[in-house]
Amino acid sequence: MKWIKFENNYRIPVKSWCEDLEEGAWKQAVNLACHPAVYHHVALMPDCHQGYGMPIGGVIAVKDAVIPSAVGVDIGCGMAAAETDVPAGRLAEMSFRRQIQEKLKERIPVGDGVSHKTNQEWDGFESYLDNNGNVHDFANALDRKNLGTLGGGNHFIEIQRSDTGFVWLMIHSGSRNLGKRVEEFYHRKAQKLNEMYHVELPDPDLAFLPIREEEGHNYYRDMLFALRYAAENRRRMMQVLKETFAEFVPETKFLREIDIHHNYAAAEEHFGETFFIHRKGATSAKAGETGIIPGSMGTASYIVRGLGNAESFMSCSHGAGRAMSRTAACNQLTEEECDAAMAGIVCERWQKRRFGKGKGRLDLSEAPQAYKPIDAVIEAERDLVEPLVRLTPLAVLKG
Repeated sequence: MKWIKFENNYRIPVKSWCEDLEEGAWKQAVNLACHPAVYHHVALMPDCHQGYGMPIGGVIAVKDAVIPSAVGVDIGCGMAAAETDVPAGRLAEMSFRRQIQEKLKERIPVGDGVSHKTNQEWDGFESYLDNNGNVHDFANALDRKNLGTLGGGNHFIEIQRSDTGFVWLMIHSGSRNLGKRVEEFYHRKAQKLNEMYHVELPDPDLAFLPIREEEGHNYYRDMLFALRYAAENRRRMMQVLKETFAEFVPETKFLREIDIHHNYAAAEEHFGETFFIHRKGATSAKAGETGIIPGSMGTASYIVRGLGNAESFMSCSHGAGRAMSRTAACNQLTEEECDAAMAGIVCERWQKRRFGKGKGRLDLSEAPQAYKPIDAVIEAERDLVEPLVRLTPLAVLKG
């Protein structure tokens, strides 16, 4: 832990593993420290940066309530990784890696708004509908087409090399549009409910739902469904990724798989009480628990083992964390320096996108320079996790 702050106007202290916190994230942390439903302390992971309502890389304990914005819009966003017995030297040729990447692009829909052309079958849809007599529009036609697709933004598929010289496969994705609709629907309900009860909030974006109220119960139920959907989404992509890789490297044996969430709330016992622990851009790191902490595009990722540190609510960072906003990265970085950072890694060309009302320009928002150094992030949480495997990218497929 780097520091603790507990000012007179706070209800609870803020404990941080992030040395230098940007102003926006700090204001959000202070709002959480003054929130009427947040207890014990606010924990900030070393990848912490400003989010919506609550900072990304934050962990809070909420008593008898849930805060939709403290879970976020990409409910169930998380990581999946598969270890192989293939020596990384087998993929020495960049042209060979590119062939694998091109085949993956044919089989896994990639990018914002890109889905399968037909509905995907999954018994989870029917199970959800059968057990929910008051459905909003969750599990709709779009969700059926999105299942098994990557999405955009910082989501990725990577082929990686471990420091011991073997190939790993990794995926970062979540619940796609489903999680966004769940959060927005219940966030509006929370704001109306808090207004009705005249609840004083430090920020209206932190509106909460008492778990004993119908709205709180329904949000938790639908959040859990989004978590299941996100896990199934990654599972399907991982299956395609493994099958595709094995077509190119037939001798492949898959040794183990890991799958974790980093945007969710869960009922857990900490400090002798039961809370709804909200991890927004943070992952569980219970003692002995295996986790994944990815770096940015072009930098290392880590397989870690949790140490069960009570002060972080047994949590750790979910990645490197942004050092620059998307807009700042696109305005300040150059194509040449971003290309140099990706030297030796198979990847797509930087895409041209339209930002706001301005002209289209190169989207460099996911370049390595836009993120904090992953090795420094890992070093800052050595009391939260033990690094087990260091992985560096050989090929990257971005949303």
